Amino acid sequence: MSKKIKLGILGGGGDSLIGVLHRVASFINDNYQIVGAVFNPNFEENMAFAKQIDIPTDRIYKDFDTLIEEELKLPKEDRIQVCSVLTPNFLHFPMVKKLLENGFNVICEKPMTTTYEEAKILQATMEKSKTVFALTHTYTGYPMVRQMREMVKAGAIGKVHKVDASYYQGWINPIIHDKEKRASTWRLDPKKAGISCCIADIGVHAFNMIEYTTGLRIKSILADFNYVYDDNPMDVDGTVLVRMDKHVKGLIRSSQIATGEENGLSIAIYGDKGGLRWEQESPNQLFVLSDDKPLQVYKPGHSYNSELSLGGTKLPPGHPEGIFDAMANIYLGVAKAVRGEAYNDGEFPTMLDGVRGMDFIESTVTSHKQGNVWVDLH
Repeated sequence: MSKKIKLGILGGGGDSLIGVLHRVASFINDNYQIVGAVFNPNFEENMAFAKQIDIPTDRIYKDFDTLIEEELKLPKEDRIQVCSVLTPNFLHFPMVKKLLENGFNVICEKPMTTTYEEAKILQATMEKSKTVFALTHTYTGYPMVRQMREMVKAGAIGKVHKVDASYYQGWINPIIHDKEKRASTWRLDPKKAGISCCIADIGVHAFNMIEYTTGLRIKSILADFNYVYDDNPMDVDGTVLVRMDKHVKGLIRSSQIATGEENGLSIAIYGDKGGLRWEQESPNQLFVLSDDKPLQVYKPGHSYNSELSLGGTKLPPGHPEGIFDAMANIYLGVAKAVRGEAYNDGEFPTMLDGVRGMDFIESTVTSHKQGNVWVDLH
């Protein structure tokens, strides 16, 4: 049995939702051990948090550069092998680039960078360093999303001709209507979040979900955004028409001002022989649609599911699994790649997904600003 992979974490301290999600996910399949971190830019708070979650403090560093410097002094077998980057968007590029250049494998939160050009630089850096990189489009880790992917690939619904993906949240609604709050929220600050809020934060998940499950690439888009207030520079709602081919089209609906909505990611794929529909808030159900048969509901853990789906299921049928398990499946896939073991290419999103995502984000902003016109992706 291989030793546990030595994991480092950047960001995710305090009451960060994403921090606890990554930490728990890394523990679930017994593949990782957290050995070093910079949880917080304030060193005292950084150390206090490490003690709070019972992480040894000898490798809790004052800042990112010190982490790199000190880890490289250690023998290769003792240093961090994989580093998770959970910081605000504007820090992803410099951190990931330096990690890759120094031979560290990386798990990074999305969006991967704040620009498409930065994403391409990271792609070249990774290819040169021959490291493993994963982007946490967490929802690809759900067993029934993976089942959806495998069924489309196997031709279960025939030729895809329509896709409808939506991601509705309401968390910005109480913020956007208060001038002081909307001016002090980092996701509404272009210097920290990049050129987009809603599309970069959640719309890109819907984009990735379409490409992941259908196996098709979106070729062109037309976007229309809502900013609600003239002094708000960032989109908080957007609708995007997508074209994958001449006769394969779809829609991405994304909003953070959908009052009362929680985390409503859903996707429906329609082919000439049938359809599939999945909703994140009921993740253990995959609806299989047909013109001539009753509605079917697939659930995790049953033998009728694909190997990829079953590989991401840890419990017998009827035992619900959720977001922690989905993220854990991505960490599991990365562990296989780091150890040089065989793995399915659907086990974790890659650098290419990050590049595609940034291309999509920038294209939607361009489309809207140019008067809601069609824009081709690279």
